[in-house]
Amino acid sequence: MVRNRHTSLPVRVAGVTIGGQAPIVVQSMTNTDTAEVESTARQVQQLAAAGSELVRITVNTAAAAAAVPHIGERLQQLRCTVPLIGDFHFNGHKLLQEHPACAEVLAKYRINPGNVGRGSKRDPQFAEMIEIACRNNKPVRIGVNWGSLDQDLLLRLMDENSRKSEPSSAQEVMRDAIVRSALDSAERAVELGLPRDRIVLSAKVSAVQDLVAVYTELASRCTFPLHLGLTEAGMGSKGIVASAAAMAILLQQGIGDTIRVSLTPEPDGDRTREVIVAQELLQTMGLRSFTPLVTACPGCGRTTSTYFQTLADRIQRHLRERMPGWRSVYDGVEDMTVAVMGCVVNGPGESKRANIGISLPGTGERPVAPVYEDGAKTVTLKGERIAEEFQDLVEQYVARTYTRRVQS
Repeated sequence: MVRNRHTSLPVRVAGVTIGGQAPIVVQSMTNTDTAEVESTARQVQQLAAAGSELVRITVNTAAAAAAVPHIGERLQQLRCTVPLIGDFHFNGHKLLQEHPACAEVLAKYRINPGNVGRGSKRDPQFAEMIEIACRNNKPVRIGVNWGSLDQDLLLRLMDENSRKSEPSSAQEVMRDAIVRSALDSAERAVELGLPRDRIVLSAKVSAVQDLVAVYTELASRCTFPLHLGLTEAGMGSKGIVASAAAMAILLQQGIGDTIRVSLTPEPDGDRTREVIVAQELLQTMGLRSFTPLVTACPGCGRTTSTYFQTLADRIQRHLRERMPGWRSVYDGVEDMTVAVMGCVVNGPGESKRANIGISLPGTGERPVAPVYEDGAKTVTLKGERIAEEFQDLVEQYVARTYTRRVQS
């Protein structure tokens, strides 16, 4: 049964709403040295331009905390309004206290209860961060991570478990510790004065089944909005597959209000890839629409030419590049479907089902490419400029089909 996602409390993060009836939010994180203002601001801008609706930055040193207001100023110059989230570990209470401008500029604080302080220091340092959030009217994400789980809590639960007549497995105790850490920390924040509608929870693990189990339990025990993400998901296809497998199960059940795909970038790779993967996950599940997606066949012995692959890639990149401009002018264009098919077997059928599609000739077929718009063939392309002509037809279809926004 699909859980009603809208039972979670809505939390406002600057101009973005998490939870309630708001759409699921895409989030990302920079990997620059936050003390370097220009490079951090530029990467924030790039992530926001790719579609990240919240961007988290590391705040780990006095230099990083001092740089945050300047990053905010630079983003204003770049006309980038994405909310900034501060990621704090170990010394967050000191940094927020010593750098009030940083505390003010950030739209939300991320606190890890396992790293906020050890032993007798944990509770007062956690309280100090919550009190600063209250003074600045800032929401907080209480983000538990199994790599930095509160060891005192875990050991206590392990001891309690060992005395049971039928003890649970170590994995089950670990999962319970993660859930308890998140919920207990949230309730402590409420006791300290932070309103419930300023709290988001996350419980990051790096194994698919653990993530599903932990978030299913969290969702059954609270109404705080939940941030989903498989931590340390990995690089390339492994990271994408693992993240999609875990989050799709939860999203299908109505669990999750904001997501991040934590991909390890390739050397010198594009950080924005994690944003695109998150968008495509939500869009392919029918939960949100961001940009037209291209349906394309995988190829076979009928498609020995790579032309259809090149065209599919070209069209997909063109759609993503044009989407920011289209979104500001046309309503609903993000829902458009485009097909680029490689032979006569499924080409015409798939092209007819798309808003606009092209069926390219396969090996041994006539060198012509019929184009279909909303189920009807409109033109047949041939020659050396099929790619350019089809791209022009897509542009014409958008201008003709989608309603122009009223400019205020």
